[in-house]
Amino acid sequence: MSEAGTEKAPKAEKAEKKPSKKKDVNTGTAVAVGEASRDPNYVPRFKQRYNDVIKADLMKQFGYKNVMQVPRINKIVLNIGAGEGASDGKKIQQAQNDLTAIAGQKAIITKAKKAIATFKITAGRPIGVKVTLRKDKMYEFLDRLVTMALPRVRDFRGLNAKSFDGRGNFAMGMKEHIVFVEIDYDKTETVWGMDIIINTSAKTDDEAKAFQFPFMN
Repeated sequence: MSEAGTEKAPKAEKAEKKPSKKKDVNTGTAVAVGEASRDPNYVPRFKQRYNDVIKADLMKQFGYKNVMQVPRINKIVLNIGAGEGASDGKKIQQAQNDLTAIAGQKAIITKAKKAIATFKITAGRPIGVKVTLRKDKMYEFLDRLVTMALPRVRDFRGLNAKSFDGRGNFAMGMKEHIVFVEIDYDKTETVWGMDIIINTSAKTDDEAKAFQFPFMN
C-alpha cells in the first residue's frame, strides 16, 4: 500500500457551540439564554438600593467608621419540606420544579439522614427540596419576594421581627408557595409550605432590621 493510502483524513473541526435561544415573552424575538444574554453592567434593583441607600443609612445609624463594618446579606436558603410526598417520587419532582422556578436556580433534593419509624421514613429517602442563593440571584429573589410575593399573601400585615435569631439572621415561613408569580396556580397539583432563611453578617438583630424589610413590629 502506498504512503498516500495510509494517510488519515484530517479530523473535522469541532463546530462552535452556539448559545441557545428563546423567545422574549414581550417582543416575541429570539434572545440568547445564559451568560451571553446578561448585560455586563446589570445590577439588581435591591443590590443597587443597598449600595446607594441602605449602606449609608446603616453607617449613619450605627456609626461605623469603616465601610467594611456595614452588615450585608450573605445568602438566602429556600426550603420545601415535602413530608407527604416522601413516598411519592412524582410529588418530590414537582416540588423541585416549583422551587427551581421560584429561585431561578436549580433546587436539590434533600434526603433523610436517619430512619424515623413514626413518620414511615427510611434513611436516604427524599423528604424535601432546597436551594441556596448568593450574589445577584439572592438580591433578585429579595426583590420579587418584597414587591410581588408578599403583597399577594392573604391578610399580609408585615413580617414578624421576632423571627430573628438574636444574631442578625431572619427566618420566615410561607403557607402557600403559589404566591410567587412564577407558579401557575391552574397547573399546580399540590400547594407547598415554604421556609425562607436570610443569613446576614450583622451581629445584632437591630442592625439586620435596618435592611428595610416590611416589618410590622
